[in-house]
Amino acid sequence: MQANLQWLDDPEVFRVNQLPAHSDHHYYHDTAEFKTGSRFIKSLNGAWRFNFAKTPAERPVDFYQPDFDATDFDTIQVPGHIELAGYGQIQYINTLYPWEGKIYRRPPYTLNQDQLTPGLFSDAADNTVGSYLKTFDLDDAFKGQRIIIQFQGVEEALYVWLNGHFIGYAEDSFTPSEFDLTPYIQDQGNVLAVRVYKRSTAAFIEDQDMFRFSGIFRDVNILAEPASHITDLDIRPVPNANLKSGELNITTKVTGEPATLALTVKDHDGRVLTSQTQTGSGSVTFDTMLFDQLHLWSPQTPYLYQLTIEVYDADHQLLEVVPYQFGFRTVELRDDKVIYVNNKRLVINGVNRHEWNAHTGRVISMADMRADIQTMLANNINADRTCHYPDQLPWYQLCDEAGIYLMAENNLESHGSWQKMGAIEPSYNVPGDNPHWLAAVIDRARSNYEWFKNHPSIIFWSLGNESYAGEDIAAMQAFYKEHDDSRLVHYEGVVYTPELKDRISDVESRMYEKPQNIVAYLEDNPTKPFLDCEYMHDMGNSLGGMQSYNDLIDKYPMYQGGFIWDFIDQALFVHDPITDQDVLRYGGDFDDRHSDYEFSGDGLMFADRTPKPAMQEVKYYYGLHK
Repeated sequence: MQANLQWLDDPEVFRVNQLPAHSDHHYYHDTAEFKTGSRFIKSLNGAWRFNFAKTPAERPVDFYQPDFDATDFDTIQVPGHIELAGYGQIQYINTLYPWEGKIYRRPPYTLNQDQLTPGLFSDAADNTVGSYLKTFDLDDAFKGQRIIIQFQGVEEALYVWLNGHFIGYAEDSFTPSEFDLTPYIQDQGNVLAVRVYKRSTAAFIEDQDMFRFSGIFRDVNILAEPASHITDLDIRPVPNANLKSGELNITTKVTGEPATLALTVKDHDGRVLTSQTQTGSGSVTFDTMLFDQLHLWSPQTPYLYQLTIEVYDADHQLLEVVPYQFGFRTVELRDDKVIYVNNKRLVINGVNRHEWNAHTGRVISMADMRADIQTMLANNINADRTCHYPDQLPWYQLCDEAGIYLMAENNLESHGSWQKMGAIEPSYNVPGDNPHWLAAVIDRARSNYEWFKNHPSIIFWSLGNESYAGEDIAAMQAFYKEHDDSRLVHYEGVVYTPELKDRISDVESRMYEKPQNIVAYLEDNPTKPFLDCEYMHDMGNSLGGMQSYNDLIDKYPMYQGGFIWDFIDQALFVHDPITDQDVLRYGGDFDDRHSDYEFSGDGLMFADRTPKPAMQEVKYYYGLHK
């Protein structure tokens, strides 16, 4: 198969040769590697050779050939944004598409046109291109194994070659993309070529309120899989009605040769609670395990059990060890139309959190993530909406450990397709009811579910943000309901299409709704509990009216709290030659017209993670309903 540039123009082509999404578990050769690191993972982070092209027509066409002369290429750091490395245009924009007012462009298969638009992005003057090259050798532990490459985040369209052979294509900037390199891998001198386009048809459904970057902005790893390997782990801990006992069901997917799987579950103190052995390949399911004297997971006591599965070959040689922490908890929407977690009414003291670092943009570190967790705990914040995309893989484990509820959101926002300068005008809304966009958004729901399905911190799946609503989003909800009965589903945009409210969202979710309007809803025989998915827009000297929302919590059980917009400013440090100081710059400060200017600065913290005075209000009022 050869790469096709026209895939950029087609919403029905969003993954080619990409491996199926799976659980986010780690695997090691033995337990000693839990501390030293797995021999089965090799990071390709660091310096890559790089070429920047302003348009697809200017790209180095054959750069992926092993004998290509790349002496004129620059060097770029991975992970990193192309724009922050000095190429292209830094641009922030809120609701509109970034090309509006410059290029006429509409989503394919809309406006009564049942066709593609040739050259929509593949021959576009505003579609910058990054061509990356990396040479690597295989470590001894990798030789003779199945070799997978994992890109944890690439914005926005990704083509991959190895040693001159086309490997695959992927979109969906914020979920991992994996490809099998095995047919073309060499022990030494491998040439990995990656081409990243800033825009494809995915741009119509990745129109989030954020700086618009491109490039390989999350980790890149080479993974080796032993002869028998657990590719997926599905953990189903279910408390009984008394919340004192429960059962655990675990299913794995094993690739390669049939293997023996030895499972052990320990409590937080390391005591063995149960063990079991199963043999097989493909889908391997363990017998139901019963638990007495459960410790429930909650924000107050985020109790995690330790699962370990050892994989042995036919000669009982240990091939790999898979550890995973999991928790028991319940999430229920009862007949009284109130959400309960572990038999207690749910109160969300939440924030919306973009991933951000003032120096590196959406390239954030473990230190950044841990600092955010500590800030949340210190200020009585008990919930995070991953606005408006899946976060880096470690974030979900950190929230499990800290007891932070998660609303795990899909990478979906098509704001510019239905709201124009404040007016609701969905004439070319996508995904809408459009069958040509259905597979792409279902794939995004599937990826979000598969990667993060085992995390007790996730109590809501969120279908996306500000994308209006239609049959395609209803189908996303149906996907989650079919696969997961342990969580609820959230979506705000159905407020504009009330005829779909019985099929989309378990909650009445609104943005920036006035307290008196919430009261009117709650006193009018409502059908769903109410949740503010965005409120208290913390821009300028905002956040002075928290008490009026807090009072609703005490008066109306169906009012379940909300998520403040938002947690941290999106701003970048720039050196000012006049003052000779590093200063923070916001939307509109980079000659990036058009712009929503300081709308990028509406966080509870400045972009350098310094809390604003408003954080004091949050700590006080959120502390009243811990």
